Amino acid sequence: MNRRPRTAIAALGLLVTITLAGCDALSTEPTYGGLSIAGFNYTPYNLVRFVITDRYGNRASGGGDLPPGSGEGSLSCCYKLKGTEFTVKWIVFDQDEFLKDPYRPLQEIHKTTEVHLPPTKISGDLGSLVLGLHFYPDDHIEFEFRTDLRGTRIFYGAIDEWLLKKQGKSFNDTMEDWVAFRRTARIAGEGWIKYRFANTEDLKQYVYYTLLVNPNFDQHPAVRQIIEETKGRPGAFGEAMEALPASIVAALRRSNVEQAAPRSKP
Repeated sequence: MNRRPRTAIAALGLLVTITLAGCDALSTEPTYGGLSIAGFNYTPYNLVRFVITDRYGNRASGGGDLPPGSGEGSLSCCYKLKGTEFTVKWIVFDQDEFLKDPYRPLQEIHKTTEVHLPPTKISGDLGSLVLGLHFYPDDHIEFEFRTDLRGTRIFYGAIDEWLLKKQGKSFNDTMEDWVAFRRTARIAGEGWIKYRFANTEDLKQYVYYTLLVNPNFDQHPAVRQIIEETKGRPGAFGEAMEALPASIVAALRRSNVEQAAPRSKP
């Protein structure tokens, strides 16, 4: 019996299978299945929706009008993603701009961010494995695998609550609570962009001095020295600013603090 025709047919069948499956069939890149998706929003905008795509055509999505600082309580399931390179297309809107004229069409802001994720070993039951997307104020995004919905990295709510408690009930009399909260989130986001402050105590002091002492307080030589000396030590900036001598605080309150030197990059 001639086995060549059968061998040829089998080889042809394998080739057709591989062709139909595409490059994915031969890829050795990591595959992550059964994923739930959660977004953590540190931007000053409301996060409407985001869609992740990999280089193999797989997609995952999430969102749901997440205000600044939110995300822990919202996820979507279940998805498969593959590889190390991903594209995230996401949509936000400025709630403060919307409130100026709620009857006009919502002005959506569309963004696209490329994300690299090194091969990562993961474990977890179907549906309990969460891929968290951390959306930062400078528009970069970080992926993180986890098995729960905890894990917010910047606590805007804690900063705003502290500020209100410190200043008293009359502090926000001229604006609604959510407007004041978004102002806090916006200023804290600037602190992250400038100096990569994520620690709550650091951001409390940054927001307080920016909002209530001097918006250019970080240009004062004494403050600039603190920033340099506490770099890379979460919480140290907040501790040093809380202990800032009263004479310097008074000088900050009555001065425009002329910029003495270019601000160093974080």
